[in-house]
Amino acid sequence: MSLTPSRKQKKELKKLQQSAAELWEAQQLIAQGAANVAREATRQASRYGREKVVPAASAKYHEVVDPYVEKATPYVVEGMKTSKRVIDSKVVPAVGSVVGRAVGAWDAANSARLKLTGKVVEPPKKKSTGPIIALALGVAAAVGILFAAWQALRADDELWVADDPLAAPDA
Repeated sequence: MSLTPSRKQKKELKKLQQSAAELWEAQQLIAQGAANVAREATRQASRYGREKVVPAASAKYHEVVDPYVEKATPYVVEGMKTSKRVIDSKVVPAVGSVVGRAVGAWDAANSARLKLTGKVVEPPKKKSTGPIIALALGVAAAVGILFAAWQALRADDELWVADDPLAAPDA
């Protein structure tokens, strides 16, 4: 019983290896195209957020929340402390982890392609991940503000004092 492959098997293995290398190249091109689409989508979403979402949210905030903030300042301060603690302990590490893993995966794919094909791949233009992190932190801050406002405005009997004294029921 021989463990060495026959000529036919060697030929088939070589074809299979070549086919796998072509498939890997095609996958890398698709991944690069997906990265380009994601970059463009990020840019478009960022612009839309700057031009439409931020002004509308800011106007609505000043219209709806500002009148109550002055009345409920101690509760808002406590809510802001809570939201800052959540952002520092949960959101920032999660965003950093996701961005780090994405960059690591991209580097691993490029080094594997270099080993398989032997071609030197031009490194992609360095893009800042700052806008992505800023967007995530902005969303987290907005959630924190909404949470603080909800805490300040919720209907707890201990938090609100009635404007008119309660009338005695008729007998």
